[in-house]
Amino acid sequence: MVHLIVTITDYVMLAAYRAVNWVPVFRMIVRHGPFDSIQEIKKYPWILEFLKVNRLLKRLTVGRRYHYRKAIALVIADVVRGVIELLEGIFYRSDRLILHEDMVPPEIMRAMGLQPWMPELLGILLPMLEPGAMEQYIDEAENEGIPPDICSLPKATMGLALKDHIPPALGIVTSNLPCDGGMSSYTLIEKKTGLPTYRLDIPFSFKEDRAADYFAEELRGMIAWLEEHTPGKMDWEKLKNICNQRNVMIERELELWEIIRLRPAPMAAEAVYLSHLWAFNVFPGTESSTRLFDRLLKLAKTNLEKGNPVVVNEKSRALLWNPPTLHAIDLFNWAERKYGVSLIMDSMSFNRLPLIDTATEESMLLGLARTIMEGPMARHTRGPAENYFDDMYHICKSFDIDMIWVAGHIGCKNTQALNGMLRERCREWGMPLLAIDYDLSDPRIESREGIFSQVDHFMENIMKAKEAERTL
Repeated sequence: MVHLIVTITDYVMLAAYRAVNWVPVFRMIVRHGPFDSIQEIKKYPWILEFLKVNRLLKRLTVGRRYHYRKAIALVIADVVRGVIELLEGIFYRSDRLILHEDMVPPEIMRAMGLQPWMPELLGILLPMLEPGAMEQYIDEAENEGIPPDICSLPKATMGLALKDHIPPALGIVTSNLPCDGGMSSYTLIEKKTGLPTYRLDIPFSFKEDRAADYFAEELRGMIAWLEEHTPGKMDWEKLKNICNQRNVMIERELELWEIIRLRPAPMAAEAVYLSHLWAFNVFPGTESSTRLFDRLLKLAKTNLEKGNPVVVNEKSRALLWNPPTLHAIDLFNWAERKYGVSLIMDSMSFNRLPLIDTATEESMLLGLARTIMEGPMARHTRGPAENYFDDMYHICKSFDIDMIWVAGHIGCKNTQALNGMLRERCREWGMPLLAIDYDLSDPRIESREGIFSQVDHFMENIMKAKEAERTL
């Protein structure tokens, strides 16, 4: 009887979050008006894909229980709120809109009163909602002559530009990260849009102090360029508040990481990696992101106090390396239920960056310089191979990891080249390794079923795992 009451409460909560996800959508339509909303959808047809958000909610919460389900629902609701905020920025603040590459976080732009828009955002979010959403844009880029073997994320972003599905802006800020494909894509985007472009130069030996000094001056140059080409003006006090909020986010996340080191884990998977992917890359240093981590931490502590592991009968713990399988985003939900696997940590989230010193303008720029130079993916695929392996080994030891799952995105030449060395290292560490062959944004390369089949083969033949009892 108690279990039935809890289950009913659980599903009522989920129904409430379905409604929560629709509230900002309806509010935006009412504010913008039905006629103007239709015109915007004609200009940006990808907006319709965001209406499928509750499909994502279902895929990521099915089979999960209580506070774990609520945590994931919270993350998705925060993504919805943020997407609406970004769309309203396109509609109402186009006179301050600036395009920024995904490796250039928006703290400085927000401190200058500008409206940031990340072109790669669509190539990351839309495949989670609709697996084939980026196929037309990938095809558009390849038909224009872009090589088919480069990463599908910059291909999709270039396709958006070629189809004029990127909002008009005042300028572009990009960098030489994370890879040749991502960096060179902005040459085409700049040419197609005709926008003035500022390119940040990240040193190759990015861990040296002189690199931080150099790149802090690059950021000063970016600020001066933005003040010249946009109505934005640097507000150092506002930047200080953003950096302080970002530091609070880091502190909350570190507490969360400390808790999930325990076995069985009181929080895992999307509540850990999707929250970081969204909050630290799209909305860093905001009250909404800090509030999200406060709530996730509270739910994890409640699970810990009540002895409620997020994966019933947790049998093994995984580290995910490289970006998640976007068009098979429910991979770890499925693996939890079928094999009792908990995804504890991933390479995109984990970092060892210090808090930003907000005492002076110079200290803030130095802190942001280190944050950008050691951005996700880039910190592992630039410089010597040890940059790729050191964090991996540290995570395995610190979080009691049982196996490494590498999302072997076929378009990522940097990580593909390291697979042989990685296999040797894993043999030395005694760590089972699964390399999943797939493409980040294009399900035609390897389907969701094909990805799951690879995991089945690994779990049955290498881990000798039996199917866990399903809890639906």
